[in-house]
Amino acid sequence: MYTKLTQFVSIMLYVLVAGVMWGTWLSLARTMNEYDAVTFLTDGKHMISNLATVMALLMISAVVAGVITIVLLFRNQSRIAAWLALGALVLMVGVLVVTLAVEVPIDNQIAIWTVDTLPANWMDIRARWASFHTLRTFLSMASVAAALAAALSAPQVGS
Repeated sequence: MYTKLTQFVSIMLYVLVAGVMWGTWLSLARTMNEYDAVTFLTDGKHMISNLATVMALLMISAVVAGVITIVLLFRNQSRIAAWLALGALVLMVGVLVVTLAVEVPIDNQIAIWTVDTLPANWMDIRARWASFHTLRTFLSMASVAAALAAALSAPQVGS
């Protein structure tokens, strides 16, 4: 019972992370390279303000729930499900690494920029952010798929 509950929580957290990534990619990242400086800074600062704390909590919680799920699955001898859940966790950790290594440092730069203080290469930095956001979006979607596959492959109680 605890295993199924933990899997449910883990999947929900993975879905929330992927949902934010997908929504941002679908609505912003694919076209942000066309934004002028004012629009880019306005939208970017709103996104950073709205998401920084929430995503930190969601991503850390997702990783913790993923680890607990894997431990429980291995303890229950659900080897296939455990390995799929491990794959999901590795993908989610990849999302976290991309976020911390690339996206957050860029966000920290954007947060202090003004139209008057934009660096000469701000468009290149914006394009780098968009490219890495695309990567983490699809890593997060693959993580959800692997977590769902783990849940579907785990033996059912009473089966």
